[in-house]
Amino acid sequence: MGGVPEPHTGWTFITNHARVLAAIADDHNARVRDIAAHCRLTERAVQKIIADLEQAGYLSHRREGRSNSYRIEPSKVLRHPAEAGLTVASLLGLLVRDEVHRARGSADGPAVGREG
Repeated sequence: MGGVPEPHTGWTFITNHARVLAAIADDHNARVRDIAAHCRLTERAVQKIIADLEQAGYLSHRREGRSNSYRIEPSKVLRHPAEAGLTVASLLGLLVRDEVHRARGSADGPAVGREG
């Protein structure tokens, strides 16, 4: 693994905090380096995001030898008022379904915006 990930310019639909949380949900023992590579972020950015998520109570970690094991708080409600009642578990459920769909390499996703 090498170097700093390619920077992304412009806006995105999913925040870096959500990306990091989803990566941790996929592997509770993931290293910061691996999360950074998966999310295309720097390790420093991932460390800051993990600290933010821990401070807000969405995530905790336990030291196991030289690595960390993360625990996500699935019942925690998302922060924005427009997402009232939406939990971390429901958000991750949406992201995981999309990831499974993309991993299968299926080109026939939802027909949103397609004619036919």
